[in-house]
Amino acid sequence: MRSDPVRSELAREAKSIVALCFRNGPIEDVHAGQLCPTCVGGKGYSRITDEEMQLIMRNAVNQVYRLLVLKLENPNEYELQIQFGNRYTQHWDDPDSI
Repeated sequence: MRSDPVRSELAREAKSIVALCFRNGPIEDVHAGQLCPTCVGGKGYSRITDEEMQLIMRNAVNQVYRLLVLKLENPNEYELQIQFGNRYTQHWDDPDSI
């Protein structure tokens, strides 16, 4: 993949998108803090291990990358995937304007 500059750029974008939109969002608040000695889940205690957080982030990067590749290489399938994703998000709030 590193020899293909387009794919390398998509991977960079995928990682950045996940960092900006997911990693640095509410899940980081769940992950941050001290390890919970009894897993009671009180605020200020981490309820996700480093290994779990790495797995979550790796999955998010892989999925964003997969979608970005589809957008570039197979726009029709990308649109089908977006339409499928819309089934889950039809009642979500629209993004805040920047």
